[in-house]
Amino acid sequence: MFKFLTTKPLWINILAGIGLLLFLLLIFLGSLALLTQHGKTMKIPSVTGLSYTDAKKTLESEGFGVQIQDSVYSDTMAPLKVVKQFPEADNLVKVNRTVYLTINRSEAPFIQMPNLVSMSFRNAEMILRQYGLRLEDTVFKPDFAKNSVLDQLYKGETIKPGSQIRQGSAITLVLGSGIGGIGYIVPDLFGLTYQQAKSRLDSMSLIFGAVTSGPDVRDTADGYIYKQTPDQFGEDGRPNRIHPGQTIDIWLGAQRPIRRTDTATTNGGAY
Repeated sequence: MFKFLTTKPLWINILAGIGLLLFLLLIFLGSLALLTQHGKTMKIPSVTGLSYTDAKKTLESEGFGVQIQDSVYSDTMAPLKVVKQFPEADNLVKVNRTVYLTINRSEAPFIQMPNLVSMSFRNAEMILRQYGLRLEDTVFKPDFAKNSVLDQLYKGETIKPGSQIRQGSAITLVLGSGIGGIGYIVPDLFGLTYQQAKSRLDSMSLIFGAVTSGPDVRDTADGYIYKQTPDQFGEDGRPNRIHPGQTIDIWLGAQRPIRRTDTATTNGGAY
């Protein structure tokens, strides 16, 4: 073959070399198109809403690769369901294209409980949604701050801001209802312990104001009430009235007071 090349003119050898290169290039391009399946496309099936196992089986059976791109949490969807796919369903793509899936987590992540106290109900509701928490219920309590959040509850107990709580948890908000229009006769707390009086006030949506304890009172909870403001009756003998959300000031002594109509109240608690 070397003798054949040396006996031919140079221009013929050059043309033969160029022809050989073109032939090899055509073979390479043809095999490349065959290997990459150039021009062949397939429609991506919809796997959103399927379990990850079913979605993977469906895609791989049609020649697509599958990869988990991200995970999110939604309490409205079963765990490990496909939330989103990319490329989206019905797109035409090359065969062997990888489809990226976003799946729903099997367990809700922990987040920090926000501070909703003193917010308006509307703002608190918006913050709950931003944190991925649900509003379970609203409870109204007499208070001057109408529709303002007085407390935040989780499973019936106060939950402090910053506490760890799972996303999707249900929160109950205690809201102020404003001062009610129904008035009560001021309850007589004379002779009751602090705890007994508190139970009575709670049942009437009333609260303690100032609590003054005598020097002999070691534990406020066990002290006896010997004076209150406002009193049950005014100086004219007519009953005083009070509204839900208002306060009653009390004075406490260590001994149970004895009511006497002919003497004034003393620090010992006797009338």
